[in-house]
Amino acid sequence: MRNTAKITTAVLAAGALTLGLSACGSDKDSGSDASAPLKVAATPTPQGEILTYIKDNLAKKAGLELEVKEFTDYVTPNTAVQQGEVDANYFQHQPYLDDFNKKNGTDIVAVPNATVHLEPLGVYSQGVKKLTDLKKGATVALPNDTTNEARALKLLEANGLIELKAGVGYEATPKDVASNPKNLQFKELEAAQLPRSLSDVDAAVINGNYALEADLSPAENALVAESPKDNPYGNFLAVKKGNEDDPRVEKLAKLLTSPEVKKFIEDKYDGAVVAAF
Repeated sequence: MRNTAKITTAVLAAGALTLGLSACGSDKDSGSDASAPLKVAATPTPQGEILTYIKDNLAKKAGLELEVKEFTDYVTPNTAVQQGEVDANYFQHQPYLDDFNKKNGTDIVAVPNATVHLEPLGVYSQGVKKLTDLKKGATVALPNDTTNEARALKLLEANGLIELKAGVGYEATPKDVASNPKNLQFKELEAAQLPRSLSDVDAAVINGNYALEADLSPAENALVAESPKDNPYGNFLAVKKGNEDDPRVEKLAKLLTSPEVKKFIEDKYDGAVVAAF
């Protein structure tokens, strides 16, 4: 899942549109015909690429006909599921879905055992080779959207640079820093701008997808990176509530978490995308 700054704006803008979702096709039972193609909405990278790999290499053997519909925004994949225009989507993590359902009155749920990948945040620097080398007063750039900024701060906390106030959740900001021994200065930027900021700051916390686009490898270039273990930001397969047991959905869930897909992710994304299973 990418650039949640765009996501939040899009969700708010879509509020009026989604008020009428229940009257606009929510009665469709897209999972009623087990022989029909499974239509899945996804963002292009890496979700669409992963689904296309499954379609081209694994689906036929599993007895699944798969249709991949790509979207470049983060609202349409959910509204399409809610309205029954597609059967499932694959593009989001749980904190985003919880926020979307709350704001839009939708009832989309994660498919059990179908968390596929994490796009890990990493700390990058052109000036130091390890976090402990950051000097007092160093400037660290952070993504400025709610979800990713909290993730970035939690990553810094997990690696001993700061401490956050007790009980701070997924909306932490620099104002929630309780201890900052190095007196780090935080520069908040749009997530897409972070790779370009590296020459102007001492370090930057960058999303995996933007690192990949900037030819930065989380595995080779990041000073530290998020772990997929017990990480709430793993991207998963999602459906409208009640369709979790659709046999086609169950088949796709198994394929998405198969050894073949894990190897595809490892080979293609060089650590910018990490299998979460």
